[in-house]
Amino acid sequence: MLLGIDVGGTHTDAVLIGNEGIIRTFKTATDHENLLGSITTALRTVTSDIDLKKIRNINLSTTLSTNAIVEEKLEKTGLFISSGPGIDPASFAMGDFTFIIPGSIDHRGVEKQKLDKAGIEKCVKSSADSGLKVFAAVTKFSTRNSSHEEALADAAGSMSDFTTKGYRLSGQLSFPRRVATAYYNSAVWRLYNKFTDAVMQGIGELGIEAPVNILKADGGTMPVAVSREIPVESILSGPAASIMGIVALCSIDSDSVILDVGGTTTDIAVFASGAPLIEREGIRLGVHPTLVRSLQNRSIGIGGDSLLTVRDGKVTAGPERKGPAAAEGGKDATLIDALNLLGTADFGDRSKSVKAVTDLAADCKMKPEKLAEEALHYAVESIRAAIDGLLDEINQKPVYTIHEMIEGKTIRPETVYMIGGPASSVAKIIGGNIKTMVPENSEVANAIGAALARTTIEADLFADTGTGKMIMPSLGVEKPVDRKYSLKQAEEEAAEHLADFLRSQGIEADKSDIDIMSSSSFRMIDSFFSSGDDLRVRCQIKPGVTMNLYK
Repeated sequence: MLLGIDVGGTHTDAVLIGNEGIIRTFKTATDHENLLGSITTALRTVTSDIDLKKIRNINLSTTLSTNAIVEEKLEKTGLFISSGPGIDPASFAMGDFTFIIPGSIDHRGVEKQKLDKAGIEKCVKSSADSGLKVFAAVTKFSTRNSSHEEALADAAGSMSDFTTKGYRLSGQLSFPRRVATAYYNSAVWRLYNKFTDAVMQGIGELGIEAPVNILKADGGTMPVAVSREIPVESILSGPAASIMGIVALCSIDSDSVILDVGGTTTDIAVFASGAPLIEREGIRLGVHPTLVRSLQNRSIGIGGDSLLTVRDGKVTAGPERKGPAAAEGGKDATLIDALNLLGTADFGDRSKSVKAVTDLAADCKMKPEKLAEEALHYAVESIRAAIDGLLDEINQKPVYTIHEMIEGKTIRPETVYMIGGPASSVAKIIGGNIKTMVPENSEVANAIGAALARTTIEADLFADTGTGKMIMPSLGVEKPVDRKYSLKQAEEEAAEHLADFLRSQGIEADKSDIDIMSSSSFRMIDSFFSSGDDLRVRCQIKPGVTMNLYK
């Protein structure tokens, strides 16, 4: 059996899935003051009277890292940067403790300027005086030669509880993205690991011995042991869970829009020819581009618990949320209460919804039905506008799905798939001329997506036959190669090393499970003569689900 848990902003959902399909589901309100309590409750309930030994995998989706970044609840982090000529590293300073250290490595991994030892000592002393305990070390071209980053990490030494080394995050050559990703990774490290410690303790106390994985932003999972070193990869796992849930619940083969209507927000995703789109280079966190690959999505502040307001006779819904709907014991009228009053939903205590909307209408000298209708119209038009805006943005550039790049394609959605608690009610009016579909078990689709998501890890290989070196930075692999080392050899070794790494984490994999996403070979010229080949290979187990639940 597979167990999936999604810790959302409003609800925590759990689902237990066996070979015969969904065995049990559970939904409870998320207690933000005690996330572990919400998870433990979900675990106990969904596994009651179940032989725990039959649970072979637990996948967890959490908003913890995302919320910490959005709410700026980050641990103060020492950021050590060294870049060399051609770029001003001060342009990429983050937080209050960025230290610039002179030193340089070129694009072939050759040291051009040694790190300034006096500068390092000064930075270390300042860090100690400031009480810093977590650090990030990033140097330009560290994916070609990691020695400077290793030296900076070593300099933090005993005063560091954790240091992110930029080259271990990705083999992609993007210094600004690597800086931001390394910084955020360290800034959420302690918070994430405390949460993970508590979750693992809770699972152990319940007597569940199954391996635990965390959902990543790209729709795949990573083992907990791996996630402890790269917690930044867990951001946006909630939207990823909803997308993978739709993949599991529906057979999609055309351009489509996915709407996850939650309590606080509506997440919007787009499928091209049946495949989810992906942010290939990495998502932005605020103004900072990162190396975190994510399934493409957008969120707007419209959900079932969105507060209804009336200003100057105009009715709006969201983005503010003051608590649950009146139907669930809340004090204020929300969007789901408006749906209850109109008879398009039957959620919770409908009489409380009617009273809350009627009281608000009386205060504004409006008829309750008119207020509810205008609130629903506002929510629907806001969602439609967000969909149109996302489609316009997507259609202005090449489309990247989890399978391939599609150039010159214009996405024209044929169906809107909807999940989430209020989905059935909103679906009746959201589609317009487009077909809408709400799959069975849509209210726990995120937990289903988490449970069925496949482990997916990406790795890059770089080889320079001129300098005689091959490296896979994110896996810590480095070996000598000769001038005859070919692109075919590089592709084979990339797949072998990734499969070896997965097996070391207890994940069954071989080369046949791994796809070569891209590969290239460039002849290097030095003083008009060939100085070897520059080889680059990127491979990955692609995101997907381990089984489909649609018939």
